[in-house]
Amino acid sequence: MDKNSVKIHRLGLIDYKEAWDYQENIFNDIVALKIKNRNEGTNILPQNHLVFCEHPHVYTLGKSGKEEHLLLDENGLRANGASFYKINRGGDITYHGPGQLVAYPIFDLEQFFTDIHKYMRLLEEAVITTLMEYGILGLRMEGQTGVWLGVGTPNARKICAMGVKSSRWVTMHGLGFNVNSNLSYFNHIIPCGISDKSVTSMSKELGKEVDLAILSNKLLRNMANAFDFTYLS
Repeated sequence: MDKNSVKIHRLGLIDYKEAWDYQENIFNDIVALKIKNRNEGTNILPQNHLVFCEHPHVYTLGKSGKEEHLLLDENGLRANGASFYKINRGGDITYHGPGQLVAYPIFDLEQFFTDIHKYMRLLEEAVITTLMEYGILGLRMEGQTGVWLGVGTPNARKICAMGVKSSRWVTMHGLGFNVNSNLSYFNHIIPCGISDKSVTSMSKELGKEVDLAILSNKLLRNMANAFDFTYLS
């Protein structure tokens, strides 16, 4: 296997827990191989993976988040057809749902670079570059992860949220890119714990729906350029 080779998984619309188990199995296999390499003095390169999917309506709370940032009780979740999970990524609460492109890179960063800050910035860069192809100016906001529009104005709004886990330089979780998202679901949380900023989507900004398949191919190409990897579909 070539260094910096990434296998692409396209799972379509998939239950959040099912996708979490799917990526965790890959993650655990990579970590186990790295431990085996260390213990046995071998140097077998793990395969890197990138999962693309969408989820049914779901709220997820990261390790540093506060449960009160979810504004629905169990009855409210049921009424909205949504589920809720506490998970092992960084970050606070966020929403995933149909029309949002989710990307989960499961990378062995020792094949790239050992710098989580750089990893997050390159994820942001790939999203920003993708937005530029649609005439949307995405920006970083100081002190916040993710990609924003209207930074420095009263109308600053987030279009892509990010949260990752890393162990032994292996990553999981990733980003939620609001493409054709039903933004009303964000009204039931304080997104990422930030109460004074709003969220948006590509379809809201452009006034039309965006083809998710085309968008995911553009994001894949821009991630490959940012991280300098080749990919296998």
